[in-house]
Amino acid sequence: MYPAIAIANAFKTRFPEAEILFVGAKGKMEMQKVPEAGYTIKGLWISGLQRKLTLDNLSFPLKVVDSLLKSKKIIKRFKPHAAVGVGGYASGPLLRMAVKHKIPAIVQEQNSYAGLTNKMLARKVQKICVAYPQMDRFFPAEKVVLTGNPVRKDITELTNKRDTGLSHFGLRADRPVLLVLGGSLGARTLNDSMILNIQKLINAQVQVLWQCGKFYHAEMQNKLSQVPQNDLVKLFEFLKEMDLAYAVADVVISRAGALSVSELSIAGKPTIFVPSPNVAEDHQTKNAQAMVENKAAVLVKDVEAREVLIDRAIELLKDEEKKAQLSKNIKAMAKPNAANEIVDEIVKLIA
Repeated sequence: MYPAIAIANAFKTRFPEAEILFVGAKGKMEMQKVPEAGYTIKGLWISGLQRKLTLDNLSFPLKVVDSLLKSKKIIKRFKPHAAVGVGGYASGPLLRMAVKHKIPAIVQEQNSYAGLTNKMLARKVQKICVAYPQMDRFFPAEKVVLTGNPVRKDITELTNKRDTGLSHFGLRADRPVLLVLGGSLGARTLNDSMILNIQKLINAQVQVLWQCGKFYHAEMQNKLSQVPQNDLVKLFEFLKEMDLAYAVADVVISRAGALSVSELSIAGKPTIFVPSPNVAEDHQTKNAQAMVENKAAVLVKDVEAREVLIDRAIELLKDEEKKAQLSKNIKAMAKPNAANEIVDEIVKLIA
């Protein structure tokens, strides 16, 4: 969703009169966030296949047929000059209908391990914009363009924001800051790791910005209230001011979703990735490993996190040489112009 919005913003900046329509999956976050970003969105009745037999799986063929028919109507009414798919559930039926109606189409693959939808679409679309090298093992090499993942513009402009961030979050400049990101919904492992080891952080005088997610906020707030001297820990359901959070962070703990990896690369932050094991084809582990292989991040397995994660974070906060190395190497992997480069590819197709 966020890379799609970044692409739309870049296209709108270059072509202010352009009409842009989003298509998403009904009931998913994009149906709320896209209108908040100022764009119109149409919803399809579509979801992913579950790993076990469920009612959703039984209805999946109906959802596909319904989504294909609705996508056909959307294409005919909107008459787009190009279509871009970012790998969500709605990308499959929409891009299938787009290419069937001879609409130039681009797929944007965000992960280091290609998703099933994008692999299926690869034969039909004109270009595939990727975030990692060597993606020709999944896609036709002649179609692949290494652009990186588009991120929000404010993430690319962190210079001179540290003082503003410290003031905004009520933090002291003379103490280290740990930023913990479990995603908008939250991550049970990261939250458990924090609660179980919070006293270690307090004893080490580490200031913490902790995004625990909306599913866990009330529970974590209650548990944190029982911890003495917890004023060093700032708990959030969701962090809106991500640019300021990145600006003040000395070390970041994060899941390894594609967008998180891209944002942290651009921010140049020393990062400990804890890949979620509950994602398709274990792609978060592959994302994190791609960074570790370039000595650009630290990886802690989900199953080990409750025991070792916070100890590793405290060690890294104290290791200036290691932080500098990780920061330099992760920054070298950043692609800050991804959105504009993807717009370049769209323009080539419709020119």
